[in-house]
Amino acid sequence: MHKDIIADRMARIDSSGIRKVFDLAAELDAPVNLSIGQPDFDVPEQIKAAAIDAIQKGNNKYTHTQGIAELNDAVRERYMRLYNFSADASLITSGVSGGILLALMTMINAGDSVILTDPYFVIYKHIVTLLGGTIKYLDTYPDFRIYKERLETLIRQSSEKPKLMIISSPSNPTGVVYSKEELAVIVSLCKEHDIFLIADEIYDNFVYDVPQASVAEIADTEDCLILNGFSKNTAMTGWRLGYALGPKELIQKMTILQQYTFICAPAPVQYAGLAALQYDNSEIIRTFTQRRDVMYQGLREIGYEVAQPDGAIYMFPKALGTSATDFVTKAVRNNLLIIPGNVFSERDTHFRISYSSDIKTIQSGLEILKKLYAAYQ
Repeated sequence: MHKDIIADRMARIDSSGIRKVFDLAAELDAPVNLSIGQPDFDVPEQIKAAAIDAIQKGNNKYTHTQGIAELNDAVRERYMRLYNFSADASLITSGVSGGILLALMTMINAGDSVILTDPYFVIYKHIVTLLGGTIKYLDTYPDFRIYKERLETLIRQSSEKPKLMIISSPSNPTGVVYSKEELAVIVSLCKEHDIFLIADEIYDNFVYDVPQASVAEIADTEDCLILNGFSKNTAMTGWRLGYALGPKELIQKMTILQQYTFICAPAPVQYAGLAALQYDNSEIIRTFTQRRDVMYQGLREIGYEVAQPDGAIYMFPKALGTSATDFVTKAVRNNLLIIPGNVFSERDTHFRISYSSDIKTIQSGLEILKKLYAAYQ
C-alpha cells in the first residue's frame, strides 16, 4: 500500500481495547464472557413484528434524513412525559454512537477543549482526539461521583475555557447514576461558564435502587444535547437506532452532516422504534437487579474493592497487582473475558465487568476471580 495513503489523524487513535481482549481470547475454548455491553435477551417479539410489518409494507427506502415524523414526535413526547422537557428539535440517528459522532463533528474545532469524567465511555475520548480537540479529565475516583469543588477547580484552572462537557448517566463503565442534585451542580456550572453539555442517557431504563434523574429535568433546551436510543433497553444493538434532542440550530447542522454520512437511520427499524417505545421492560430490570446483586455480593465476599452500581449493566472493581492490564491478561488466560480499566480511563487500576449474562455465567466468572484473588495473596 502507498505509504502516504493513511491520514495523519488516524495516528491519534488506536484499536479499541475491548477488541484487543477479544484478540487475546481468540484461541480460548468457550470462555466465560463478562466483557461485552450487550443484553443477553433477544429483541422482544412485538418489536420484531413491527419491523417485519414495516418491511412487508414496503418501508425499506430512504426516509427523511431527520427520521420519520412519527418517531421524532414519539421521542420528544417521551421526554416531555417523563421530564417535562420540551426539546427545540430532534434527530433520529444510527445508534447513539452515530449521534455522538455527528454531534462532536458538528461542534469541535481543532484545539477546542472538552471535559470528560474519568472514567469515561471509550468513544468520547477517541472522537474528540480524532477531531483535534483537547481533553480535560475530571477525576471521579474512588467513588465515581461528580463533586462541585473538583469540577469548578478543573474549569477555573483550564488555560482555555472548555467548550463542551460530556457525561453519561447511568454510566458506562462504572454503573453510577447521578442524582438530580449532582446533575443540577453540573448544569449550573456549565451554564455559569458557558460550557455546552452533552448527556448520553442510553441506559436510562437500567436503574435499580435510586430514582432515574435526567439532565432534561434541569437544563434548558438551548444548553444541552441529550442522546438516547434503543440498543440497551430492547436489545436492538445491531439495529442501530438512536435519537438526539437539543437546540434547533445544532440539530439542523447535525442533520446536514447526516445527509452526507449515514443518510438516515435504517427505515424498517425506525418503525420498530415506535413499538419499542411502548415496551415494558420492568421484568428485564428485575432480572438485571438480581444479576447485579449476585455479582456485587460475590466480588465483595471474595475481597475485591468495588462500588455498588445503581444502574447500567457494569461495575468497575479495583484490579489486583501492579496494573489492570496485567490482571486482565491473567484473567483471559484463565478463560475469563473482562476489560482493563485503561480502555475507559487515564488510570490502569480497575477493570470493567458486565453482568449482562445469566446467573450461571456470572457465578462461573466469580469462581475464576476467586482463584485469581487467591493467587495474588
